[in-house]
Amino acid sequence: MCSPTHFGQFRKDDGPFILDGGLATELEAHGADLQGDPLWSARLLHTAPQAIRDAHYRFLVSGADVITTATYQASITGFVTHLGVSSERAGELLMSGVHLAREAGERFVSHGHSTGQKRPLVAGSVGPYGAFLHNGSEYTGAYAREMSIEELKAWHRPQVACLVAAGADLIAFETIPSIKEAEALVEQLREFPNSKAWLSFSCKDGRCVSDGSSFRDVVQMATRSTQLVAIGVNCCPPALVEQLLDSAGSLLSPDMCWVVYPNSGEEWDTERGWQTSGEKCASIPELSHTWVKQGAALIGGCCRIGPPHIAELKRQLKGSCTSVATAAEQS
Repeated sequence: MCSPTHFGQFRKDDGPFILDGGLATELEAHGADLQGDPLWSARLLHTAPQAIRDAHYRFLVSGADVITTATYQASITGFVTHLGVSSERAGELLMSGVHLAREAGERFVSHGHSTGQKRPLVAGSVGPYGAFLHNGSEYTGAYAREMSIEELKAWHRPQVACLVAAGADLIAFETIPSIKEAEALVEQLREFPNSKAWLSFSCKDGRCVSDGSSFRDVVQMATRSTQLVAIGVNCCPPALVEQLLDSAGSLLSPDMCWVVYPNSGEEWDTERGWQTSGEKCASIPELSHTWVKQGAALIGGCCRIGPPHIAELKRQLKGSCTSVATAAEQS
């Protein structure tokens, strides 16, 4: 488990923190058209902020302790290019991602749902440079070979600065595909010495992150940071997680834990969308107890994981389950 010095100020130690699921998945389930959009769910910060606020709330009512902002594919350059706004307005939109999540949390507390915890945490999402490129390279990391660490830091700096300034409880560096970009982000974090973060990788198999670097090597690099509270994996099939964590389990320090939030196990096809293999795959709730034994203290879901899945995860890990119908009625 994570050291209580990092998270104890927010809630008592009653088991792992439950993360939310795929925000874009939930937004699409309620009518948003995000496919092919270079800003993905971040566009709704500009066009439909209430939809984001409501989606956050549904995840909270379903059992999430941590909600992640709609800023994964957000950037100053992206907003200026695709929305035609000024750099100043782009920064405000990035910050609004934290504000919307915080407002959903305040609503959740005001409705009397927060028994046993002080308030939900807000994780400011920072996706890889490949997310801006909008070509699937967040699952290869190929671009990092042509960029220096300083160039990667320069790209990420404005996004991190906005999320920190807006008051995110911690930063979620997520779906990072390469060891070079991870190194840049760890260095970047030092520029914000009062901030904490987790660092989560996209992985190609049970031993390597997406650029082919071993998961053990990237964990060894990342554990040198005193600002990271967790390292882990996201948006990979649940079946890969146990092997990945096993490969680097001996490297975790007492003050660090695993963060795990896989996708549904389906595969993404650029032309046909999400495809199932036809084979029965173990679900996140079914596998979560193993991950807890391995040291995971933040567990949730990514693409194709909605509030019902988070409610089941909460039931599996903490013996309680909130009605998703209730969440829908109150949103």
